[in-house]
Amino acid sequence: MTHAIELIDVRAGYGRIEVLHGVSFAVPAGSVYALLGPNGGGKSTTLQVISGNIRPASGCVHIAGAHVNGARPDALARAGVSRIPEGRGIFPNLTVEDNLRMWTYAAGLSAKEVQDRAFTRFPRLAERRGQRAGTLSGGEQQMLAMSRALVAEPAVLLLDEISMGLAPIIVGELYDLVRQLGAEGITILLVEQFANTALKVADFAAVMTQGRVVAVGEPQDIEEHVSAAYLGGAA
Repeated sequence: MTHAIELIDVRAGYGRIEVLHGVSFAVPAGSVYALLGPNGGGKSTTLQVISGNIRPASGCVHIAGAHVNGARPDALARAGVSRIPEGRGIFPNLTVEDNLRMWTYAAGLSAKEVQDRAFTRFPRLAERRGQRAGTLSGGEQQMLAMSRALVAEPAVLLLDEISMGLAPIIVGELYDLVRQLGAEGITILLVEQFANTALKVADFAAVMTQGRVVAVGEPQDIEEHVSAAYLGGAA
């Protein structure tokens, strides 16, 4: 099986504080893979390592079979890895159109091409094109953040808590998009605190607690581990 992402015994953290204690798992190409667990378990740090923002102290990170320890985030982006960070990372004082224009350089596309791709995925953004991003609803801001990652047509998409602070109906719409992107062949690794939401769209999942992977498998195979990780099934 071809792996789009593979971590082998990765240890990493912030300064002298180790957060990941020998993390290993592999994400098959073209799959939707959920990384689950309670807050503080190391999920977001794992995404930081994969996207090149944190260099592992030891262990290996592979993207499509290539060893990428120490690769810069911009190099990984050019290799087809896009990440939507927790908190969205948009420019709140710029309009929707201006946010999209900021992404033309990274995508290597014209402003019109970027807008066409974004507005095709998210027609609601076209209706808000002249509105400042900071005045959009939470769901619309997340759509704008996702459009930034998708305009470059990535091979690997890293999603960090896209449901945070959003109404259930909006979360449902975003996860419908995740399901669609997976069907299109994009490899998706998503970090999500709300396990049941993620497992509805995931092909595979891993459960993390205290910086370690405690279970991997298909959704139906890890339900017991998910419940244990969330202290009695509060997922």
